[in-house]
Amino acid sequence: MTVFEQDGYDLRVEWGLDGVRALGPHCAVLVIVDVLVFTTTVDVALGRGARVLPLAWHDERAAEAAKAAGATLTPTGLEKLDGQQTSGWSLRPSSLTELPPDTLLGITSPNGATLSAAAAETGATVLAGCLRNASAVGAAAARLAGDRPVGVIAAGERWRPQQTLRPSVEDLLGAGAVAAAVTGRAAPSSEAALAVLSYRAVQDRVPDVLADSVSGRELVAAGVADDVKLAGDVDVSTVVPVLENGVFTA
Repeated sequence: MTVFEQDGYDLRVEWGLDGVRALGPHCAVLVIVDVLVFTTTVDVALGRGARVLPLAWHDERAAEAAKAAGATLTPTGLEKLDGQQTSGWSLRPSSLTELPPDTLLGITSPNGATLSAAAAETGATVLAGCLRNASAVGAAAARLAGDRPVGVIAAGERWRPQQTLRPSVEDLLGAGAVAAAVTGRAAPSSEAALAVLSYRAVQDRVPDVLADSVSGRELVAAGVADDVKLAGDVDVSTVVPVLENGVFTA
């Protein structure tokens, strides 16, 4: 082990794909947090009685994997077309508010979906957390982990065109909200403690902080403010998305 696994702490928080690789093998549960928007989308979809197949690829492999699973592959973008939502279901959580039950969606994204697929390979139980379901997911993570560590992964955003990690306000808050709800942990790491403190410092005005963040402003400017509003609805959901056989199920 190295210091990067946050060894000795029973609640750990880290960022991105490297964080998944560092914490996953040493934690009983990994919670993936991608507030804008993948894990928010998963929460909304599962709240409708659907399931989500997270896909790491953004090419023909995604289409092939979705077809093999019998899933409907959604478009990858968040933009509106001609002022209207994209046709059919999409990565946008607001496009799924009328999603029929029992739908299986294949969703690809460079952050949340990619991290979920990678987390499944570590052997940890994988949950999808966001601000909407933070308390439910945190409580479930504590229950599932027993006396073993819980890891929370803040997805972060991607700088374009380099695609390097950009730590983001929304995922720090989401990770902090989930971590705050993980009970029975005697020894949170400094990273986990700071995430919790950050969330608690602004928990009475989360929607405004989210909308004023770089990521929130980016989506508002793209005409998808409804997605930011949905993402900022703290603890409106009791859905606990669990990745089983490669599919998120409530």
